[in-house]
Amino acid sequence: MTAIDPVANLSALIRCPSVTPAEGGALTALEAMLKPLGFVVDRVTATEDGTPDIENLYARLGTDGPHLMFAGHTDVVPVGDEAAWTHGPFSADIADGEMYGRGAVDMKGGIACFAAAVARHVEKHGAPEGSISFLITGDEEGPAINGTTKLLEWAAAKGERWDACLVGEPTNPDQLGDMIKIGRRGSLSGTITVHGVQGHAAYPHLADSPVRGILSLTQALMDPPFDGGTDNFQPSNLEVTTIDVANTAVNVIPSKASASFNIRFNDTWDADSLKAEIIARLDRAAAESPLRPARPPVRYDLVWSERPSHVFITRNNALIASLSGAVEAVTGREPKLSTTGGTSDARFIKDFCPVVEFGLVGQTMHMVDERVAVADLETLTRIYETFISRWFGHAAD
Repeated sequence: MTAIDPVANLSALIRCPSVTPAEGGALTALEAMLKPLGFVVDRVTATEDGTPDIENLYARLGTDGPHLMFAGHTDVVPVGDEAAWTHGPFSADIADGEMYGRGAVDMKGGIACFAAAVARHVEKHGAPEGSISFLITGDEEGPAINGTTKLLEWAAAKGERWDACLVGEPTNPDQLGDMIKIGRRGSLSGTITVHGVQGHAAYPHLADSPVRGILSLTQALMDPPFDGGTDNFQPSNLEVTTIDVANTAVNVIPSKASASFNIRFNDTWDADSLKAEIIARLDRAAAESPLRPARPPVRYDLVWSERPSHVFITRNNALIASLSGAVEAVTGREPKLSTTGGTSDARFIKDFCPVVEFGLVGQTMHMVDERVAVADLETLTRIYETFISRWFGHAAD
């Protein structure tokens, strides 16, 4: 079974230039690993107007329950300045015990290791007493419209049901065994536009500068803090990510100014209550901070970005205990159960089954010279193999 070696698996995947939205041969390479193990493989292309078509893969071994899903993505971010790479971004070169390549840790490495873990389990024990599936998208690093959400809906419409899911994202900050993600903060974004009156900078009484308003409104969003955190989540945090007036003349007061923001929020809020709080803050600031004394309140528009990510936490003991126990058995370290970091496709999977995340060390993800220690590939494969055995043991209880 060629899939039994995670290093060979990852090498094959890295050599596929699968920068979103290109499949780049990565799903074909994964299919070649899974079919000899007995997986039934479907390639599903999802489409939507205004977005690129995305090819995805769903593979299942077994027909009965319990059913364990492994989820992830083969698409990768662009390489950036290719000349700055020590080794080619799609070379899979190994130097000083590390394999180089875009996607090495985010997250072709996790896929390579789980495929190897399943291959080893099948070689030692035969097919599991239940089912294992791979749900792999090519649209995680992109708009995430034609990827995991549509693949889940496609599979569910076919009658697929899952008891648990492991997402192979690189969750460990420093070394394998550091951290399991058992939830994620929510994410909400929007853009504010303040409307002023254009004029000459030397005659401000004839104009209204929207810059004054955008500064007041953004300050109101950032202070005071939204909350102090909860038992399972750190404090919600809003960052203003852009401020723009599209003005190239220093002696012209612009007619409008805009600012974009993103807030990562905890379980104090849901998307609706958070939107209401943000609007209340903006309305207060607009009323209290006219662009000029004795002028009307600040006039602003607010446009929300589509599809906020909702906060969630997983409390499935069989899933968490199986993975934590596997990590500790292989590494000797008790992993921290965390909800930190950004979003992932776990935010979609949570609506179908309990989900946790565990993968490689993520220090070089999205960087020039993204790379993974070859020794970590073997360690993660052993963790995944141990987890498979433990989870099916727990799930059968």
